Amino acid sequence: MSEPANPPHLLCFGCGYVAQRLAARLLQEGWRVSGTTRDAEKAKALQALGIEPLIFDGDSPLPEDALADVTHVLHSVPPREEGDPVLRSHGEALAALPQLEWFGYLSTTGVYGDHGGDWVTEESALQATSARSRRRVEAEAAWRALLERHGLPLHVFRLAGIYGPGRNQLTALRQGRARRIAKPGYVFGRIHVEDICRALEASIAAPQPGAIYNLADDLPEEPEVVVAYAAELLGIAPPPLVPFDEAELTPMAKSFYLDCRRVSNRRLREELGVALAYPTYKEGLSALAESERA
Repeated sequence: MSEPANPPHLLCFGCGYVAQRLAARLLQEGWRVSGTTRDAEKAKALQALGIEPLIFDGDSPLPEDALADVTHVLHSVPPREEGDPVLRSHGEALAALPQLEWFGYLSTTGVYGDHGGDWVTEESALQATSARSRRRVEAEAAWRALLERHGLPLHVFRLAGIYGPGRNQLTALRQGRARRIAKPGYVFGRIHVEDICRALEASIAAPQPGAIYNLADDLPEEPEVVVAYAAELLGIAPPPLVPFDEAELTPMAKSFYLDCRRVSNRRLREELGVALAYPTYKEGLSALAESERA
């Protein structure tokens, strides 16, 4: 009788909100999952979820045996001013893994910058305005260079605003953090974490090295409208509407209002074959409100 094959092994660089939810799904399918974190307390939390914790601070590389049987990699560690810490520490080693089937890089739709509210696709110009988004453009290009030089099975996912359980406007309203800021003509895209996981699983099942996918739902919307809808679901009055010019925002918060674009998900639907569980924020927030009531 032949020995059973080893299960596929996903290594998550940066085992946060999205990675933990993908890990939960794959663990149920018999995968092995390991994930990096920066501190020991978070390592204990990962272990409790069935994820093998690895300490990675972005400066010191992981032990060599951490990559020994990795078949899939999900990378969500943000780049720093000096570059991508995962690329610097492990880029060449990952590209050289003979058993690596899939490498997913979680980027952001912020790489497109401001398109004046027009629709953008994966072929649209990358004209990032913030330093944070420009670093993402540079990181994407650096990983793509490894694809071209060494055949790294790279897949880039450009994510819109992420929401889901514990991270949504319902929660923000309950905690008194939600604001309604009006900036005429400004819309923002979003994507439910479950639909992100659906997209990642579909890509893992049918790898297309070099592919880029926008992960956004069908309805870019004005942020103040989304907050008002969430308040309606909770049966409370929405926060007062504040004009953008009068809102006292931190530089970080203000930067999110600099760019306006509508992000097309056609490739996600037609080429990757993903049917969104939550095609707009209305379905997503309604489901979250219902699950909380239950």
